[in-house]
Amino acid sequence: MGNQNRQRRSAKKQKADRRREQARFGDFDLFGKAQNLAVEALEHLACPDTEACGGRGARALGVLVDETRGVGWCRAVDTVLFGLHMDVLGKKCWPDGWQPADLARVADRELGAAARRGVTDMMAAELRRYAPTSIDDAWHDQLAELQAAVWWSTDAEYVRESAAARRTTRSATVELLVRMLRLLDALPAVEVLTPLPGAAHGTGGASAGSGSAVDEKLLARVRALLAKAEGTNYEAEAETFTAAAQAMMARHNIDEAMLRSRQSAGRSGRFAGDGPGGIRLGVDNPYAEPKAILLQQVAEANRCRTVWSRDLGFSTVIGFRSDTAWVSLLYTSLLLQASTAMARAGTKTSKSGVSRTRAFRASFLESFAVRIGERLRDTTAHAQEDAVTANGPDLLPVLASQERAVEDEVSRIFPDISRSVRSGRRWDLEGWHAGRAAADLADLARGNAIGDGAA
Repeated sequence: MGNQNRQRRSAKKQKADRRREQARFGDFDLFGKAQNLAVEALEHLACPDTEACGGRGARALGVLVDETRGVGWCRAVDTVLFGLHMDVLGKKCWPDGWQPADLARVADRELGAAARRGVTDMMAAELRRYAPTSIDDAWHDQLAELQAAVWWSTDAEYVRESAAARRTTRSATVELLVRMLRLLDALPAVEVLTPLPGAAHGTGGASAGSGSAVDEKLLARVRALLAKAEGTNYEAEAETFTAAAQAMMARHNIDEAMLRSRQSAGRSGRFAGDGPGGIRLGVDNPYAEPKAILLQQVAEANRCRTVWSRDLGFSTVIGFRSDTAWVSLLYTSLLLQASTAMARAGTKTSKSGVSRTRAFRASFLESFAVRIGERLRDTTAHAQEDAVTANGPDLLPVLASQERAVEDEVSRIFPDISRSVRSGRRWDLEGWHAGRAAADLADLARGNAIGDGAA
């Protein structure tokens, strides 16, 4: 009840601030005109019949950015656009399942880096009206990764201060805000993976990330190993460092599973404080299908599951939080390693001189994914055997129970969808063998030795 009261007071304060801004201009009609023009611009810029209605959208946008209409008009437009962003985020994007990292990724893909920064600002503004502890910890992690913060002086000054900070014009900033609104308002509903802002029971960001000094040291070690894998020109070294990182994280996540089991003892049907959940990772063209297969292989080697949303450019990874965080980090690293190896292989042509580079690279990446999955699963299995030796056979039912919990969560979120990305389509035989070789050169036993000694 306390959180709800705070949210109501915050929303009321924002409305009062807007009314005070309007009163300062002495012309309430300016806001109504700005609101109508913004809506017209959104509707007609989105119209598929450009000749019929695109002109109306362009004219409306032209009036919105027109600074000759005076300071009052500009401030009215700026305030209206800011408020419309608050509405589309709070009333549509969050209830429709979109999370901060999702929106930033979509904005970057569709409109560029400036839109990513703008959407991040708008999210920071909208989410400030909730008590920090009523926002899911996963959202706090995403906001921290995006460096989301309210850095401008007042909402009415956002457009002017943003244009100055980013060395652009007010008209360009207003146009970008309109196009951001159009993008956000047109997004389809997706699966809700976490409690919505205001309904979560988080830590307020106090323990975002790994959650302990020990975990931070471990993450620093595995990141250092992955950085070495990404930096070497030798596939064998890259795989060795990657295998070492996987072995370390597999042992850590098995320990986490045991800890969750002890904490949830006596709490039937739930894992205390940390049940399975989901994150979304971008899977874009080119070679989206092999990339989705790579992510699936990495996830399944770490007791997670994936669902690929081809049309939306992402896959959803379902698992326990420590597992999904590692899947995200490892997938990003492996994708970079595979892309580097593909580039080193150069372009390819057929005997008749026709380019087959695209087919070669698609086959390379898929073969790399399949073989990496085999090796990651072997590494995880060895870590599990060592853990059973150290902790006894009671570990096995714990892991089985948590895998069932992940499967149940997938079925709950995606009751009617196929979860597999089918592999094995060999577009180019040379690429297939080259990709497998790139993933198959290292001695995993040496990888474990390097990982154990990494600083």
